[in-house]
Amino acid sequence: MMNRRALLRASDALKPSATARVRDRTSVILRNQARPISSTARRRENDDGRTFKGQLYDSTRERLQRERAEQARFAKQRQLGTGGTGLRIAFITVFSALVGYYAGSLTPSPLPTTSTTPLSSVKPPEHNTAPTNLQAAWTDFRAIVGEDNISTTEADLTSHSGSEWSSHPSLPGDVPFCIIKPGSTEEVSKIMKVCHQRRIPVTAYSGGTSLEGHFAATRGGVCIDFSRMDQILALHKEDLDVVVQPAVGWEHLNEELAEEGLFFPPDPGPGAMIGGMVGTGCSGTNAYRYGTMRDWVLSLTVVMADGTIIKTRQRPRKSSAGYDLTRTFIGSEGTLGLVTEAVLKVTTKPANTSVAVCAFSTIREAADCVFRVVGAGVPIAAIELLDDVQMRCINDAGQTSKHWKEAPTLFFKFAGTPSSVKEHISIVQKLAKSSGSKSFEFARTADEAAELWSARKEALWSVMAKKRNESDHVWTTDVAVPISRLPTIIEETKADIAKSGLTGSIVGHVGDGNFHAIILYSDKEHGIADGLVHRMVKRAIELEGTATGEHGIGLVKRDYLPHELGETTVDAMRKLKQAFDPLCLLNCDKIVRVQKPKPGEIQDW
Repeated sequence: MMNRRALLRASDALKPSATARVRDRTSVILRNQARPISSTARRRENDDGRTFKGQLYDSTRERLQRERAEQARFAKQRQLGTGGTGLRIAFITVFSALVGYYAGSLTPSPLPTTSTTPLSSVKPPEHNTAPTNLQAAWTDFRAIVGEDNISTTEADLTSHSGSEWSSHPSLPGDVPFCIIKPGSTEEVSKIMKVCHQRRIPVTAYSGGTSLEGHFAATRGGVCIDFSRMDQILALHKEDLDVVVQPAVGWEHLNEELAEEGLFFPPDPGPGAMIGGMVGTGCSGTNAYRYGTMRDWVLSLTVVMADGTIIKTRQRPRKSSAGYDLTRTFIGSEGTLGLVTEAVLKVTTKPANTSVAVCAFSTIREAADCVFRVVGAGVPIAAIELLDDVQMRCINDAGQTSKHWKEAPTLFFKFAGTPSSVKEHISIVQKLAKSSGSKSFEFARTADEAAELWSARKEALWSVMAKKRNESDHVWTTDVAVPISRLPTIIEETKADIAKSGLTGSIVGHVGDGNFHAIILYSDKEHGIADGLVHRMVKRAIELEGTATGEHGIGLVKRDYLPHELGETTVDAMRKLKQAFDPLCLLNCDKIVRVQKPKPGEIQDW
């Protein structure tokens, strides 16, 4: 009999399927072994010479060889299959690496490292002024300020996009979607957050007296009107400063301060408010002695384009703490942030004031007198020049009680003690006489002073009264030059106006080299007026002056900045604009261009 253990070991060496089959067959063989060998089997054994046991061994060996061959073939196929999977894995790994490298090469390029932003590299702003977006925003605004403080009436929209005294003619598209009137800094912040999220452009509005197209809504969007924020928040008399909101008028402020024996010197046109005065960096008739708006602002609370609220500094008179953000926002015309509070310096009201007026034969004689007075260091509060055309307009308007000599006239304002004022008037009278003055009169009482000074305050309105019809326009512009260049530029500008055939007058805060031209023109004469202003500004810049002494840049004078300051300086301003207002939401298009001009849009220099 065959050894049972040997057979089982042989079967264990096989795979489970083959082992099972061998075991089955072995069981059959063993069962057969237990049976008696028939005579036929014995004969078969004797016939081929092999025993039955030998035949069994041979048969089992052959079967095992076949099973092993199948097992080897299966293992080989499995090995080949495993190798294919490895190739597939290797392929996937390499492919993923290549895709990752390609995706990495498509990542955004690093932030610009340049210190300036040339106009050629700027992408036009992308705003969303679709009606659906604006209407959805209206719902947000209503939740912030209430429906009564939002206006979409045509009259309001028109009045908040331009004025009849602005040098920028209102265009049909320069109209906002709605007027929003916030009542606090927090509400302004919430409004800006909505506009920032929805990419809605914003134009600020306070007094609306600016002249260079400052509040034209060139991109539509919304107008934030600060008229509800008109409070004097705090007066620190002992510190000589006052905290005000943007819609406080300078005239109202001085009325309140006068009760405490104080006053705020900057005095631009009637109706101007603190917000706009900060925005344009204005000055006025008192600038010669007291300086401009930049000299009288201590601190500002500003809402940024994304709604962030910042305060530029504390209340002390001096500080060297960090960047001077206060002055950065003064003159920024609402392009960098929205001023919601201002801390202003004030000073004691002069104990005594007086006014003197003297007329000259020519504009050069009057300008020469200014140069002499300034050179003598006489501490005068203001020096104003009105030319012969302006004096004629004042007489024709009849808004003053006095009839004036229609000749180039200087108006002097004196402030101080009675004795000092008297002394300064005497010095100026002598200097005026040596310059060729035809007359000299001065006020002896406060009422006389007010009467003499009234002519200066009526300058703009008296020229506007000379309109030939309702369709005429007024163009009020200003430049400033070094004081020694003043006679030359005024004389040349007057000659240019006379040559043009238009009605135009010269008015100036000439004590600091700043003067204005007020020009009347019709729609057909717009090109002539435009040429006059262009040559006037070009003249000033070539005399090392500025395109604007106090009106600001707005839309009208932005293309003169590169000539005055240089391209790289304007590029630096554009970089600052992008840093504070990346989406260009705030008073877009003012001061610096944010997209390339159309062909022929800029005048040849």
